[in-house]
Amino acid sequence: MVTKEKTTKKAVVKKETKKKPAVKKEEIEVKEEVKELKPIEKIDLVDFGLIQSVDEDDFVLNEDDFKNNDSDRYFEATGRRKTATARVRMYTKGDKVFVVNNMPAKEYFGTDSLVKAALESLDTMKSLDRFRVVAVVKGGGIRAQAEAIRHGIARALTIFNPDYRKRLRKAGFLTRDPRMKERKKFGLKRARRAPQWSKR
Repeated sequence: MVTKEKTTKKAVVKKETKKKPAVKKEEIEVKEEVKELKPIEKIDLVDFGLIQSVDEDDFVLNEDDFKNNDSDRYFEATGRRKTATARVRMYTKGDKVFVVNNMPAKEYFGTDSLVKAALESLDTMKSLDRFRVVAVVKGGGIRAQAEAIRHGIARALTIFNPDYRKRLRKAGFLTRDPRMKERKKFGLKRARRAPQWSKR
């Protein structure tokens, strides 16, 4: 059987578009409306209770405000060891003292060996009498806090002088010691210590 294919022809309808008459630029008039702005009334902040009082002296800057206070200049870094974190600031001016948590380092640590360990980075660069060191430390044990301060001082020294990085890296003071206490496992006494076996 031969099937006849139905062919449908779509009528193409052309839409006549009317061309708009060309308008000369001279005929176009641009009108700009200028609105008069009313002056804004001053608001008395004191009456609204936003401020208590305004003194003219509060807006006067003294010459001291523009001077750089060198005594406040410092280099800051953060040091870590185990769970101890130390924020260290090294001041270039002032008394060359070592303060930890608002206490003298010798009084805070108690032993000279821990104070020496904390200042080992400065001792390596022979800069013990060059900075005033102020540290705020928290977490961990007393030994970890001393090593965290050492790490922070080493980082601050590289900010003070980038040339110190090579020697401090070689001494190992810039490396964050990743060794941590292993967590206790269930069924064991400690991380790996098994309960003592008894025959009876």
